[in-house]
Amino acid sequence: MLRYILLLLLVNSSLWAQTPAQSLVRPKLVVGVVVDQMRYDYLYRYYKKYDEGGFKRLLQDGFNCRNHHFHYAMTVTAAGHASVYTGSMPAIHGIVGNEWFDKRLGKGVYCVGDSAVDAVGTTNVSAGKMSPRNMLVNTVTDQLRIGTNYQAKTIGIALKDRGAILPAGHTATGAYWFDGKTGNWITSTFYRPDLPQWVNEYNGKKRPAELMKAGWQTLLPIEQYTESTADDKAYEFKLAGAKKPVFPYDLAGRAGDAFGVIASTPQGNTMTKEMSLEALKNENLGKGPSTDFLAISFSSPDYVGHAFGPNSVEEEDIYLRLDRDLAELLTTLDNWVGKDNYLFFITADHGVTDVVELAREHHLPAGRLDVAAINTVVKATLTEKFGAGDYIRSSENYQFYLNHETLRKKKITVNDVYLAVREVILDANGVADVLNLHDLGNASLNDYQLALYKNGTHAKRSGDIQLVIEPGWMAGPIVASHGGPYTNDTHIPLLFYGWGIKPGETTAPTTVADTAPTVSALLHLLEPNGSVGNVISGVIK
Repeated sequence: MLRYILLLLLVNSSLWAQTPAQSLVRPKLVVGVVVDQMRYDYLYRYYKKYDEGGFKRLLQDGFNCRNHHFHYAMTVTAAGHASVYTGSMPAIHGIVGNEWFDKRLGKGVYCVGDSAVDAVGTTNVSAGKMSPRNMLVNTVTDQLRIGTNYQAKTIGIALKDRGAILPAGHTATGAYWFDGKTGNWITSTFYRPDLPQWVNEYNGKKRPAELMKAGWQTLLPIEQYTESTADDKAYEFKLAGAKKPVFPYDLAGRAGDAFGVIASTPQGNTMTKEMSLEALKNENLGKGPSTDFLAISFSSPDYVGHAFGPNSVEEEDIYLRLDRDLAELLTTLDNWVGKDNYLFFITADHGVTDVVELAREHHLPAGRLDVAAINTVVKATLTEKFGAGDYIRSSENYQFYLNHETLRKKKITVNDVYLAVREVILDANGVADVLNLHDLGNASLNDYQLALYKNGTHAKRSGDIQLVIEPGWMAGPIVASHGGPYTNDTHIPLLFYGWGIKPGETTAPTTVADTAPTVSALLHLLEPNGSVGNVISGVIK
């Protein structure tokens, strides 16, 4: 009997030894791209002019989430980048806007501002005092670092500081952004005490001045830009001191002045692409034992969209040129790690509203909100109702931050203030509704819109009273903008391509919160700790 038992044990152990342990399969590299202000329709508006190796390659050989929207109302750059990479929402990750009012400190806060760190690579001190500390949750890039015992390299690159910092996460091995005052790519002491040699070498090439000398001409003959309005529209911004907002743009004269103007041209995308490729090669991304992650944000389309609007020749041209930049990026990745060895996704941080003046030209409902007049009537109403007092501490993101000390002294509540000002605010053109952010359960909005405002409201960082603007309306003199809960701002692209991706598409509803958990699932990682999204099932083979 004993011999029989020993024989069984010997056979079983032999079989066990002969069964190979399955190794974890991951791509060598993940590349995430956010195109600042890219609406979903841009994938198709310029399709016939796109190169075969750029957007067309992604659409034909990738997986397209055609019904992809934001799940909160405040559609701005910082909140968008944070939500893409955390799988969360402003109510949880805390990035409620590009700026907000800190109720405890009694002052405005910039989304990635950090007075505890110093600039690296610039004499422009304020440009480098940045970190991700205001983001309250992990990113998928953090999860990759954690899941590989911090062996993975994760790097963020963007013209905008927030576009580089938030995607790269808290544990990033690097984040680099552009200082328009000096023309340098910089970082902060949150990441490292000095710039790596490759960044110093890139800065030494003086690429901003070189690129600006070339000016900005249309990629194609201008008569071929049939998807756009006439080049000369009175409402457009006059770039770089131009007398008219028309091509060609002479940028050479601005090279010795300040380099910030380059952000509003395709050359800003060119620099971002170049820096990304420098990071790829000099940091040896995708060549180590762990999966690495390169997070790129192309900021220039946002600057161009704000300055000229989504129907401009300038907008069409920057997307045609971005398409060529993407083609070069993809070809380089093919050669660097192999065509089937990298996972690539591309999305946006928000969309954009049509230019008010153009919409009205075609009899569409649109307008510009007179925020100053609303502020004036609100203060006058509160004084008339409750007596003189400092009732409003700040107004940000279509919200009023009330002075709670004044309210306590006068023994009035937030709801008292809300009821006092609701009707006078609703009298303003372009206001659809007014919300008490402390009592959203009693709001008059439909369930869909109400969820957007709940998801965008953080108890400590959001204001007290929220304006809901009408579709087609926007605040300020800027040519075109975003920041609302409607489809022009919420409907953005999401395309997956490469390793582990089978070509296809879905029209099922997906949200920005689904991006990070889907990438996490592909990489066999735990999703970020604030994630509320779902894995997009069609993406997984």
